[in-house]
Amino acid sequence: MWIKTAHAVIATMLIVSLTAGGAVADPAPAGPKFLSPADYDPATLLPPPPAEGSAEAAAELAELHRIEAARTSAQFAAANTDEVTEDASIFAGVFGPGFDLAKLPATAAMLKDLRADEKLAAKAAKDYFLRTRPWIIDSTLHPCATDDPPKSAYPSGHTTHGFAMAVVLAHAAPEKAQALLARAKAYGENRLVCGMHFRADIVAGQTLGVVVGLKLLDKPRFREEVDLARSELLASKLARP
Repeated sequence: MWIKTAHAVIATMLIVSLTAGGAVADPAPAGPKFLSPADYDPATLLPPPPAEGSAEAAAELAELHRIEAARTSAQFAAANTDEVTEDASIFAGVFGPGFDLAKLPATAAMLKDLRADEKLAAKAAKDYFLRTRPWIIDSTLHPCATDDPPKSAYPSGHTTHGFAMAVVLAHAAPEKAQALLARAKAYGENRLVCGMHFRADIVAGQTLGVVVGLKLLDKPRFREEVDLARSELLASKLARP
């Protein structure tokens, strides 16, 4: 009897939450869908960032000041656009105007799964190294935003995501590989223009993103998703046979 009562209580609570607060938010993923934590262990993949107060850290900070002093309003605007764009639309210029994920469901599904595992990998690395953001160390910097966690600089999450996407999309459209990787590189460099990261954060993001992309491509179930995305891109004339 008590089991039926408990079930009724749970059902009532769910109905109340749906009607009072709208749709229930998706729960955070319990773990990676394709990768295992060992696939992206930051202790074995990435060197430590420059220590605070070291000559190397001072040189990185000086580079950010030089970039900020030289950046144009157009460069800052482009970097700020990349700051708020964390999806594959950054590659629209590579694929052309037909690259609309709303009309490419297989590609969108593959990239969504990539994002889920890549984000866990980047978070694991950030939590392991806990590097302080540039504007926390030097308040005279003028970054694109200041709402990121203060100890989440290393590696750059944007750069990790950009390179993971580029590596995987390069297998779906091999003829665009160099252009995809070049755009991922520019995406990472814009984190410096934005003043959101130090140079070592970008380099580490490149490394981690490539590793995540290649590790995902080694997983048969994910590779099936990539093959479906390639078929879709071919059918849409966004890739060549």
